[in-house]
Amino acid sequence: MAGAEDIVLSATINLLSALAFLIAFAILRLQPFNDRVYFPKWYLKGIRSSPRSSGPVVKKFVNLDCRTYIRFLNWMPAALKMPQPELIEHAGLDSAVYIRIYLLGVKIFAPITFLAFAILVPVNWTGGWLHKHKELTYSEIDKLSISNVNVGSARLWAHIGMAYMVTFWTLYVLYKEYEIVSTLRLQFLASSDRRPDQFTVLVRSVPPDTDESVSEHVEHFFCVNHPERYLLHQVVYNANNLANLVEKKKNLTNWLTYYQTKYERNPSSKPKTKTGPWGLVGTSVDAIEYYTTEIQKFSEEEAAEREKVLSDPKAIIPAAFVSFSSRSGAAICAQTQQSSNPTIWLTQWAPEPRDVYWDNLSIPYVELNIRRLLMGVAFFFLTFFFMIPIAFIQSLASIDGIERVFPFLKHVIEVDVVKSFVQGFLSSIVLKVFLIILPTILMTMSKIEGHVAMSALERTTAAKYHLFLYVNVFLGSVITGAAFEQLKKFMHQAPTEIPRTIGVAIPIKATFFISYIMVDGWSAIAAEILRLSPLIVFHLKNSFLVKTELDREQAMDPGSITFATSEPRIQLYFLLGLVYSVVTPVLLPFIIVFFSFAYLVFRHQIINVYDQKYESAAAYWPDVHRRIIIGLITSQVLLMGLLNTKDIPRSTTVIVVLPVLTIWFHYFCKGRFESAFVKFPLQEAMVRDTLERATEPNLNLKVYLQDAYVHPVFRGGEPLSLEEQNSPLVSTKRKSSRKSSNMASRSSAPGGC
Repeated sequence: MAGAEDIVLSATINLLSALAFLIAFAILRLQPFNDRVYFPKWYLKGIRSSPRSSGPVVKKFVNLDCRTYIRFLNWMPAALKMPQPELIEHAGLDSAVYIRIYLLGVKIFAPITFLAFAILVPVNWTGGWLHKHKELTYSEIDKLSISNVNVGSARLWAHIGMAYMVTFWTLYVLYKEYEIVSTLRLQFLASSDRRPDQFTVLVRSVPPDTDESVSEHVEHFFCVNHPERYLLHQVVYNANNLANLVEKKKNLTNWLTYYQTKYERNPSSKPKTKTGPWGLVGTSVDAIEYYTTEIQKFSEEEAAEREKVLSDPKAIIPAAFVSFSSRSGAAICAQTQQSSNPTIWLTQWAPEPRDVYWDNLSIPYVELNIRRLLMGVAFFFLTFFFMIPIAFIQSLASIDGIERVFPFLKHVIEVDVVKSFVQGFLSSIVLKVFLIILPTILMTMSKIEGHVAMSALERTTAAKYHLFLYVNVFLGSVITGAAFEQLKKFMHQAPTEIPRTIGVAIPIKATFFISYIMVDGWSAIAAEILRLSPLIVFHLKNSFLVKTELDREQAMDPGSITFATSEPRIQLYFLLGLVYSVVTPVLLPFIIVFFSFAYLVFRHQIINVYDQKYESAAAYWPDVHRRIIIGLITSQVLLMGLLNTKDIPRSTTVIVVLPVLTIWFHYFCKGRFESAFVKFPLQEAMVRDTLERATEPNLNLKVYLQDAYVHPVFRGGEPLSLEEQNSPLVSTKRKSSRKSSNMASRSSAPGGC
């Protein structure tokens, strides 16, 4: 297990790595030819242009002003200068609230750290219990934990008192932050520019009708049930095959552009390629002619598939985007049940057009439930079987464990420097590597589940990732790590003493998590700001593919915040901080460094780099709140179990109040604030509608909305027959009295009903 000297070595390695990344970034960002890599957001907004300079050509590539290098760290205060209202306008509410999560971590743990070091560290250090039990594996750092306090000692009441202070302070800060974020969300929705999703509802599970097409059935239903508010609708096409063809054609076009550029730069030699996969095998042919022919072939296939989709009634799926003449009309429809049968005419707020995940719109309702059941089972087995590599990683945290697995390395790892590196750094970096591929697997599972918005995909992936980190990284590391490190003790004691030994061993795992925080929370965050991969890719594209300013703009990769992985990773730090704030408070300074440093880095990235793909108006905040509550309850239950091993009378009765209070607080906040994140208040919608009618009396919403939810593959191609789709009257074969009795209302309703 890692000792004080191992932690010092790990801290040195990670601090030097982080410092190297920061110095490299500070220098690279000053070079003119890197400007689009480190400030792409300003280029996308049209505020910044490529640096121009007179004089030597080298000045176009290298910054020769020595004074700027003296101020190479001025990006840090600059990242903090932009006030929150301006930041929201500049980057959106999702991004602004995201960095508030890091600020929330500082708010929670800074006072807790001060109190813990003032109260608990002296109490733990003078406990002396570990010194009396030399058969246990521990280090000097563990003397600062609760494990060093004698069984039955009155000192343990200090930990109980600290648990109360941690709970009350955390709940207070969470309440204030929930209040602030919910207010920001309502203000953002009230003041944001007009967006199509404010007027539009996604309708799924449209029931089949033998007399009407899906389009006719949707229009008929909403003209009857929302006659004064219905405006238009757009049916959803199953265009997944067409989208695949368009994507393949796009890739071929990129290759053609590459070879044409290569030929223009060296006309003496025509570029060649091979006809096999990835151009690596097969017959060698003229690259330009080959890709021109392939593009022509795919263009013909695309045209045929487009015609098939538009003409085949079976290509229309039982779903539609229905738009209304007002926000209040959309709110009423989205937030009410449309039919006595709750499995048909399912309505929900439409995602904004950028947020729609078109591939999943064609999945039937029954199939959705089957998919989610199967993915739930698959996720269970993934979580269960991943415990095997976690156990292996924990064996690397112990020299004895490595010697048992790899006995031939015994003489090497016994060297002091190697031993410190293995125990203080290796296990953490191996765990980080194991987790790299996991987000891709979880996102694939979420896509299979059938969610129709990218924001929903990221939130469900984040939920899986958080549960995975909670079970495997936290609980798995604690349980398997305790077993490995105290294996000798387990084998030579009575079974009734094993729970007591586990209770002592759990706080000792703090040293592993300290190492993990430094690897993942210090070095990795510093690497984030360097953007090494986008830097290399941009210069490769700029060297071989870019011919115009438009090409150069497309070569930029601003990236975006990946909520699906970033937010659960933050939650792991909240969990560790809350759990170990009372158990092993020496971990807290490492947590504060992470939150402070990450807040600075991501604020800079949000201002200068990231370009978000969608805007959900911080709809993910209830998830953030709930996961911090889970971490707090975990810390309380863990402390309750630890004190049971310490033989403190009535400790369980005193501490059990805390999880009960925390659960009550969660439901109180849920009732008080969560509706602002799942519903749009009718009052706010009416205010926006009234103001809009007064300021823009000639606004034609029908023109504004008619193309908003057209499948992306149809934009730029043959237009959809929207005039026919949303015509004033739709003739049907139905001869029921329902049609005749509502004809007058359909003729006079807004939008042609």
